[in-house]
Amino acid sequence: MSDQSTDLRETVRERYAAAALQVADSGGSGCCGPRAIEVDDAFGSALYAAEERDALPAEAVAASLGCGNPTAVADLHEGERVLDLGSGGGIDVLLSARRVGPTGKAYGLDMTEEMLALALANRDKAGVTNVEFLKGAIEAIPLPAGTIDVVISNCVINLSTDKPAVFAEMFRVLAPGGRIGVSDVVADDHLTPAQRAERGDYVGCIAGALSFAEYRAGLAAAGFTDIDLTPTHAVADGMHSAIVRATKPTAARLGQAPLPAAESTSGACCGGGGC
Repeated sequence: MSDQSTDLRETVRERYAAAALQVADSGGSGCCGPRAIEVDDAFGSALYAAEERDALPAEAVAASLGCGNPTAVADLHEGERVLDLGSGGGIDVLLSARRVGPTGKAYGLDMTEEMLALALANRDKAGVTNVEFLKGAIEAIPLPAGTIDVVISNCVINLSTDKPAVFAEMFRVLAPGGRIGVSDVVADDHLTPAQRAERGDYVGCIAGALSFAEYRAGLAAAGFTDIDLTPTHAVADGMHSAIVRATKPTAARLGQAPLPAAESTSGACCGGGGC
């Protein structure tokens, strides 16, 4: 990994560690609960329905930094196994756990110790038992191949410095016929990387965003089919929050054995539940 990639990864980790500590430190102060992390209207808990926010611990809502609501578009079903990449304070994991029910399971993966501690506390406050939080990198998911039905993520993939590895890992852990339902920041195709960087920094989920064409090509190269990207709202000039859907072909169509599982690692990007 290059020095620049390592520096970006550490900047991302520091940003989300600080965000987790902000929520944790404010949770016991004042009469109104934890103070939400300040973001603009394009990011954060306002993108969730009021009934969803009200059903969760206030700290999980306050720590929301995503650019969408992937659980609203992932079409989760009873008994499914769900993995949230960059799960942050756990808002999407807890919502997923309710949707898949006691016969299903929701995993959250994050690289940031402080976010994982906050997520575990939120899990206990919510009283859910079908949730597990894992420390690791979205480029090397610490789960065996073919063990997940749905992969979700909320404004985190754009933060990775190795997006092909992320796409390959999503494909690996999904069972044949599994799918992704991701919210992420995506750039118009005419914007160069330099022009994206002019619109916002990397840790702010702007400079590292792929274009629509790049995103489709990356998913296709990993083996996904039925790829669809739908913009939902603008986050900067020529930059959009988008819903990303794709499917892993069934075993018959795939015609290949699963790849070996990756080992857990805490050294790569990303985590923190998005921007």
